[in-house]
Amino acid sequence: MLLLCLAGLAPAHALQLTDDRGVSVTLAQSPQRIVSLLPSLTETVCAMEQCHRLVGIDRYSNHPASVKSLPVVGGGLDPNIEAIVALKPDVVILATSSRASQRLESLGIKVVALEPKSHADVQRVLKKIGVLLDIPPAQGADRLWRIIDASVSAAAQSIPPQARNTRVYFEVSRGPYAAGEASFIGETLTRLGVKNIIPASLGPFPRINPEFVVRANPDLIMVGSRSMQAMATYPGWSSIKAVKQQRICVYGVDESDVVVRPGPRMAEAARIMANCIAGKAGAG
Repeated sequence: MLLLCLAGLAPAHALQLTDDRGVSVTLAQSPQRIVSLLPSLTETVCAMEQCHRLVGIDRYSNHPASVKSLPVVGGGLDPNIEAIVALKPDVVILATSSRASQRLESLGIKVVALEPKSHADVQRVLKKIGVLLDIPPAQGADRLWRIIDASVSAAAQSIPPQARNTRVYFEVSRGPYAAGEASFIGETLTRLGVKNIIPASLGPFPRINPEFVVRANPDLIMVGSRSMQAMATYPGWSSIKAVKQQRICVYGVDESDVVVRPGPRMAEAARIMANCIAGKAGAG
């Protein structure tokens, strides 16, 4: 108890970090009022046991359950600027793709833009959020990454030998937008011992022609439930091996949120994907 009291008396100190835009952000002290406009960043703050600092979130942030009681300030791409300003945040954390950064900065609000797309990005973003929150790496970023890394390795060990080298197509969202080899999802699939039909050369999350998937003829398809209806209408897909053999894992909304978010729940995502591979590809 005494230590906690003393910690509370510790002098505030300025901190500086460079975000994913290459912008250097300086704060007089670690922010106590944070608005998060990206679900994976919301989850990262909470995984570092600092949920209490969040004062507003985007409409897609829904984990952990405690954040659902927070004010919602629109989406990451279309936030309600007035609602954010009214919350008097010390900092707003958002994706680099958000158009809100300049508007918020012009109003005197500090912005940190972070957008993880690969495993290395996730590890880096964990460290930057740790710096922002003034959480020592051993308690924050390093601890979380160790859990993710160990969980992916454990998930890989759970996959039967006959499922190795299964050719997989992962649809992230309608378009179709796919998870390529270069994405954090693709890198997890590689570590799980399967082959991604979307090469790294196409980028992390390319929009592809459905005909590309027909030609690639994957053994297994993973897809979010929101995408499934559109996928059923893609021309020529009835001839794909995975479709003919019903080797398709359709993730419900909750599981989709886990597997498509590059943050602390990547440990759980690896288990979900490994279960699909073992169940569908390892069956015969």
